[in-house]
Amino acid sequence: MGAGLLPRILPPKMLCVLDFPTLRKLLEPFGVPLNDRQEQQLLAYLELLLKWNAKINLTAIESPEECVTRHFGESLYLTKGLDVSGRLLDIGSGAGFPGLVLKLANPLLSITLLEPVAKKRAFLKEAARVCEFGPVVVRGERLEDFGQTLHSPRFDLATARAVGGLEQLVPQAVRCLNPNGLVCLWLGHAQAAELGHIQPRLDWRPPIPIPLSRGREIWVGSVPESWQHIEPQPP
Repeated sequence: MGAGLLPRILPPKMLCVLDFPTLRKLLEPFGVPLNDRQEQQLLAYLELLLKWNAKINLTAIESPEECVTRHFGESLYLTKGLDVSGRLLDIGSGAGFPGLVLKLANPLLSITLLEPVAKKRAFLKEAARVCEFGPVVVRGERLEDFGQTLHSPRFDLATARAVGGLEQLVPQAVRCLNPNGLVCLWLGHAQAAELGHIQPRLDWRPPIPIPLSRGREIWVGSVPESWQHIEPQPP
């Protein structure tokens, strides 16, 4: 383990929530290997998450082990079958899942996090600073308002996890995407059933079952070519 890098991210005495072997064991079912620095960043992120969660409501999950599998593992799992690169818009980021974790997986990823709650935005900025993720844009607008500020689509990916209102979210996310952009959603079966009724009707790939979950899946949709040349209507 590259212990020489550790003090740059978090003092070793603070890394007491989990050790590195336990972290690797918890992430094994997801099959997403991390290098030494990424493991250090993840543990620093986890430590900060649990510390802040004692004061503000970031997650209902209090177990460090379950945080690793449910939040970090499920977020990272997108990278198993998809090239997560370019510019990413994370909708309703909350505590940074999946957007900020995908930045951990790909340091070159350009991310914009949309989070309307000020305390959660403060956490996202602090997590990016402590974990040394580099430039991260954190915005307070809701998606419908943010989309109206864009003069042209600019994102390659739009992600959303644990959010509702898909009938409004999906078309609003599409307006923020480049022509070949993708919408990536973490959904349960009941929510996924809504996708077939949403316009524009995206080309959805076969869902990706999430390891260790009960019926949760990742859905990835692209805008059909017939829609790519149509000027989107204002919301």
